[in-house]
Amino acid sequence: MTTIDDLHRDHRAAFLRHLGRPEESALAAGYQLGRAALAADISLLEVVRVHHDVLIEVLRDTPADEVPAVAQAASDFLLELVASYDMSQRRTPGGRGRPG
Repeated sequence: MTTIDDLHRDHRAAFLRHLGRPEESALAAGYQLGRAALAADISLLEVVRVHHDVLIEVLRDTPADEVPAVAQAASDFLLELVASYDMSQRRTPGGRGRPG
């Protein structure tokens, strides 16, 4: 993955897989997307924007009674997606959570 368009396409596919089968392997795909985005130097803000855009697209086709479950799944997926950024921040000198 090297572009925002690639991230959007891959994120949508992985998130839809996660909705269909909310298992650890589906969340792992979100984590791998985050790692790839970080390696491609895509900013955290762009990653979150893509996640939000994909969520809006999915919600347009979601029956009202399923919205809470989709929202919870989106939250879980986003946490996996940004985990690499969090770990990277913690390892960076001056980053929050850095050991004294």
